[in-house]
Amino acid sequence: MKQATSSLEKKSSSALSHREYLVMAIPLIIAGISTPLLGAVDTAVVGRMPDPSAIGGVAIGALIFNTMYWLLGFLRVSTTGFTSQAQGSKDEKETILSFVRPIIIAIFFGLCFIILQQPILHLAFYLIGASEAVTELAETYFSIRIWGAPFTLVSYVMIGWLIGMGKVRLALATQLLMNILNIILDMIFVFGLGFGVAGVAYATLISEVSAVLFGAWIIYRTRKVAILNLKMDMLLETAPFMKMVKVNRDLFLRTVCLLAMTGIFTAKGASMGEVTLAANAVLLQIHYMMAYLFGGFANASSILVGRAIGAGDQSLYKRAFLLSAQWGFISAIVLACGIVLFGETIVSLFTSIMAVKETAFDLLVWMIIFPFVGFWGLQLEGIFSGATEAGFIRDSIVLSLIVFLLAIWLFVPSFHNQGVWLSFVLFSLSRSLFLWLFVPKLTRVKFS
Repeated sequence: MKQATSSLEKKSSSALSHREYLVMAIPLIIAGISTPLLGAVDTAVVGRMPDPSAIGGVAIGALIFNTMYWLLGFLRVSTTGFTSQAQGSKDEKETILSFVRPIIIAIFFGLCFIILQQPILHLAFYLIGASEAVTELAETYFSIRIWGAPFTLVSYVMIGWLIGMGKVRLALATQLLMNILNIILDMIFVFGLGFGVAGVAYATLISEVSAVLFGAWIIYRTRKVAILNLKMDMLLETAPFMKMVKVNRDLFLRTVCLLAMTGIFTAKGASMGEVTLAANAVLLQIHYMMAYLFGGFANASSILVGRAIGAGDQSLYKRAFLLSAQWGFISAIVLACGIVLFGETIVSLFTSIMAVKETAFDLLVWMIIFPFVGFWGLQLEGIFSGATEAGFIRDSIVLSLIVFLLAIWLFVPSFHNQGVWLSFVLFSLSRSLFLWLFVPKLTRVKFS
């Protein structure tokens, strides 16, 4: 990674090779795939319990946290963009400020989530409308994990900053620590000590806190002098602060639309029974792993685009587009073939309940289609984020949500859960197409 980064800095205007791109992207892919492992491992562990409501309870609890945290997901995305641009322009002060500013926001919102935990929980249960058994287990899971909210949001900033700095191996080490610890503690608390759903929640909480402490130690060790030299007036400089607020606002609205789609998707599944809800939860975990794999390439392209814009290097900017498209499409082919060959085996890793497995098997075709319709939208979001032009991302998601709502209205009454998944695939396709239409305007804005 160090070699690839140095090469990029020395001759950034030259054509970046596939090898250099992969050296940057592969650790990001591994780090990205490790992110949904928290939910995937939790789902797989409770899937070994005899009651399908345990899967539903963890799925609902995880949905609540995903909703809360995804609303603040802009902390990671915007931090990467601003940091990579500061690196491209070789602005050391702004490089540090791009880390410290969002940390303050992360801690503030994390504390707000803890204070408002009861209203959040009651509102979520009202909107989702799951069964009493599922709701009780989801409440147990939520009441434990909520205490990690500030740490989780701070970790978003840390990971985003490390990625923007090109320190992808350190970002990977932080996330791997969290996920390996989570797996070990899941096994101990659930299978060893018999804590059930509560054990799953405690395992996730402890692993999240541990990862933040590890990441904070790394960053302080490497940037101690610069951090200690910061002054309050630097943090409150109007122009860069307002630019961060604008980008974060647009990414927040984008996330609201994404969560509206996910919430409607989950609620429709929950209304069709616990088995359908559980099967959808399993397939969503598979989908998340695919999406985060694509996100690894998107993050690599985000770094390159941010540095290209910071340095005014249009050739590197164009090369990032090409490499992102090529490797995204190759990945889509590989993932689709993997589902065709091993889809049923993968589902069986998540649950041993036959009714849930059979329902999931009938839906695997959507996991084959998703990589082809969804990869380009995910890649482009990374590129637009690196350019810190989030308004285009916001507009494309709003339009895609409209397509999703129309599809739900048209197809669910006749096709039931298959109609839910068809609507999801149409949303993913729209996301790719609408954002693609904004690419020429992005180029004009940044390289006029």
